[in-house]
Amino acid sequence: MSTLKNAKIGQTVTVKKLCGEGAVKRRIMDMGITKGTDIYVRKVAPLGDPIEITVRGYELSLRKADAEMIEIG
Repeated sequence: MSTLKNAKIGQTVTVKKLCGEGAVKRRIMDMGITKGTDIYVRKVAPLGDPIEITVRGYELSLRKADAEMIEIG
């Protein structure tokens, strides 16, 4: 299982599945990250947290814990 946390800088990936439950999953979906969405990994902070991505035309920063709940393909 590959997650967004493991994606490399400059890589474009597609969301396969959202793990997590309740409010956390809802918050990720509210940010526009849903199944089938393309995500471009822009940069990763020096210590690895947060990860900056581009999704649906806007830039977004995600914590590693949240990125781990996003399964990619």
